[in-house]
Parts: sequence; C-alpha cells; structure tokens
Amino acid sequence: MAAITASMVAELRGKTDAPMMECKRALTEAEGDMARAEEILRVKLGSKAGKAASRITAEGVVTSFMDGNVGALLEVNCETDFVTKNDSFLDLANAAAQLIAKHQPADLPALGALPYAQDGFGPTLEDVRKGLIGKIGENMSFRRFRSFASGQQLASYLHGTRIGVVVEFEGDEIAAKDVAMHVAAMKPVALSSNEVPAELVARERSVAAAKAAEDAAVATAAGKPVQSAEIVAKRIDGGVQKFLKEVSLFNQSFVKNDKQTVEQMLKAANTSVKSFTLFVVGEGIEKKVDDFAAEVAAQVAAAQQAA
Repeated sequence: MAAITASMVAELRGKTDAPMMECKRALTEAEGDMARAEEILRVKLGSKAGKAASRITAEGVVTSFMDGNVGALLEVNCETDFVTKNDSFLDLANAAAQLIAKHQPADLPALGALPYAQDGFGPTLEDVRKGLIGKIGENMSFRRFRSFASGQQLASYLHGTRIGVVVEFEGDEIAAKDVAMHVAAMKPVALSSNEVPAELVARERSVAAAKAAEDAAVATAAGKPVQSAEIVAKRIDGGVQKFLKEVSLFNQSFVKNDKQTVEQMLKAANTSVKSFTLFVVGEGIEKKVDDFAAEVAAQVAAAQQAA
C-alpha cells in the first residue's frame, strides 16, 4: 500500500475543503490515488467536498486581442505571482495574443516561430521568451491559445488577468458581453446539456450511484427501510439532470437576473451564441509544493556525508 504523507493529505484538503482525517481515510482507501480519493470524499460528504475542487495554484496571465471578427485568447504561465506584474512579461503576453490574431498559427511551435523582438531579444517570439527567462530569472511558457477567424461576431471579457472568455455570437453585442461575464463567473462546460462531455456525465452518474449505495448501507446498518431500486434509479437520474443543468450555459440562471436562464435572456435580446472559450490561469496544473522540512533534512544529510 502506498504511504500516505502529510503533504498528500494537505493537498487533498486544499482541493476539497474536507476535514483532515476524512482526507487521510479517503487517501488510504484509494491507496494514494488523488483523483480516486476526491471521488470517495464526494460520495461520503456530498457537495461539501467539491467547494474547493477548482482551486488553481499555477501562476500566469490570460490575455486577449480582438480586431473586428478576428481575435485570440492566450494563457501564458510563470512560476510566481510576482512575475505576472512584470512589464516585460506582460508585454510578451500581449504581443503574443496580437500575433495569434494576425497570423492564426496552427499550434504552439508555430506561434513561437513567428517574428518578434523585445528587450533586445529576437528575432522570434520563442527567442524573446528564452531571453526573458534569463533576464527575469524565472521560467515562463505559452500554455494554450485559441484563435478566432470564422467570421462570427466576437465578444470578450477578462476578469483581471486570471480569467478570460471569448464568445462567438450573432445579434446584440451587449447581450454577448453579458454572456462572456456570466461564463467567467459560472464556468459552464458546454453550451447545452447534450453537449456536456460523456466522460463527465458518466463520472457524475458513478458518483450519484455510489452515494446511493452509501446511503443504503447506512440505512441497513441503522435498521431503517432501504429505498427501492426504482426510487434509487430516479434519484440517480435526478442527480445527473441537476448536474447537466448546472454546467450547461443555456440552462444556467443568468447572473444578472436569476429569474431567467441564459437561453431566455438571449432569446429576449434576439441573440444567439455559437460557442464560448474559457481560460482560467493554471487550470489543471499541479503547482509544486516545496517540503521545506524534507529539503532541510536532505541538506543536513548531504553535509554530514560530505564531512
């Protein structure tokens, strides 16, 4: 069985807000598998275990550039929050977004090969990136981007430098910008329920089924009646439908008026949204957490060995 360390418990607690001992039990049951431990906590604790699941620890900025119906959304990462305020780093990020909109590169290597000079470095964007790493003393990278040139109208919204949204639409620009702000706040995963990725639906169904099984076990142990298979199936389906409503843009309650859905707001504004792109800085990246005690111990051991 994998050893469950204090740092693993702290990492799971940071992701889920679950009590420390529950995190340790979940990790032990999952034999150290972090993703599996998160699912176990969701089954045992319900929504309480999901409050901090989307916390992002990696640093960087999201920037955009719009020129009529052409645009770009870009995430650039760095190691510390301090560098996100560095003028040279920000100049690099903003210039890269403009280059994406202008040249529509196919991928990150193609982006890096585009001509660009800054702070005495060049002649390509990649050369400038490497030069600034040496100058600033911190690693930085272009993580992901999306370019827009389909001819659709574009609306963008940046929440500071950590969240960026671009919406492709037809109709009213104000309504589209409201949708972009809504996406930044509510973070849907798809336009409609039937577009939610199948793996997310399957995972939610699995969690709902496991939760139902957990409830049945508790009821049996307490000598209470157990719900019928039909009722349990309806509960599971209800949980999945609630999830789909919560994560699909058109079904979400509009942040500026919770009396109507986003779909209803758009219909009233005679506007249709074709797609949205949402970037959150560091989403899905695990930030390295230094174990200072272990580092000191290693240095002491190395010194003793050298002596």
